[in-house]
Amino acid sequence: MTVRHFRSLLDVNSQELLQIISRASELKKMLAEGATHEFLKNKSLAMIFEKSSTRTRVSFEAGMTQFGGSSIFLSPADSQLGRGEPIADTARVLSRMVDAIMVRTFSHETVESLAENSSVPVINGLTDSYHPCQLLADMQTYFESRGNIQGKRVSWIGDGNNMCNSYINAAKLLDFELCIACPPGYEPMQSLLDANKDRVHLVRDPQQAVIDSSLVTTDVWASMGQEEEQQKRIVDFADFEVSSELMSHANSDAIFLHCLPAHRGEEVSAEVIDDPNSLVWEEAENRLHAQKALLEFLLCS
Repeated sequence: MTVRHFRSLLDVNSQELLQIISRASELKKMLAEGATHEFLKNKSLAMIFEKSSTRTRVSFEAGMTQFGGSSIFLSPADSQLGRGEPIADTARVLSRMVDAIMVRTFSHETVESLAENSSVPVINGLTDSYHPCQLLADMQTYFESRGNIQGKRVSWIGDGNNMCNSYINAAKLLDFELCIACPPGYEPMQSLLDANKDRVHLVRDPQQAVIDSSLVTTDVWASMGQEEEQQKRIVDFADFEVSSELMSHANSDAIFLHCLPAHRGEEVSAEVIDDPNSLVWEEAENRLHAQKALLEFLLCS
């Protein structure tokens, strides 16, 4: 059997993505009703963290526990990765001991190398290029609150980072329009823009980007590893805060999402993130359910 990996959203097709989103909502209901769902009993997940985390670690650990399985936390400080063991060798060893590997790291090449040398599914928990697990949760949140996102307009405001790149992939798979507003020099991957010209548009004016939008989303201006650029980015992104005034130009029922942690008063105002149309807490919870659906898809299909 061919091993399925989840390095980016493009490792699944449109139908499979919709299947995972729907299953996530089913698993969420089962958990709320107290139904036993130990579909990964006696299965184990190795979790490699080269970047720190709250939501990714807790959601994967809790998800494996609820599925009747277990998880193993690994960081460079307490594994041979910190002493220079090649990632390919780590993949060969771990995949003989566990049933899946999740990695949260800097370079996307780390995920690719793990997948190339692993005999079990490898999941991208975040890289500097993509954050596909977060998009599963974001899309689940939209579907649960507003229905199918096909044909809708989504607005990304701010840095063209790993989240923005993943939103481009989601637009392709789920057939929605994505309008990206970012300052010059902070664009997402040019290859992604070139490959999705039919549905992805790049503008410089956030107000223009949110007109007719059903979903407005953003992220911190300086991601992990970019802290030394913080002050410069505050200046460059000064006009890109998602404020109540900006949201007033979107559809009246437009929701706001943020992968968290958020910096109130920078990329988003306190009024917006605490507004009833902000679904960031549902979005954060859905990391748990979406990743459980992903684990089940990869290990039980």
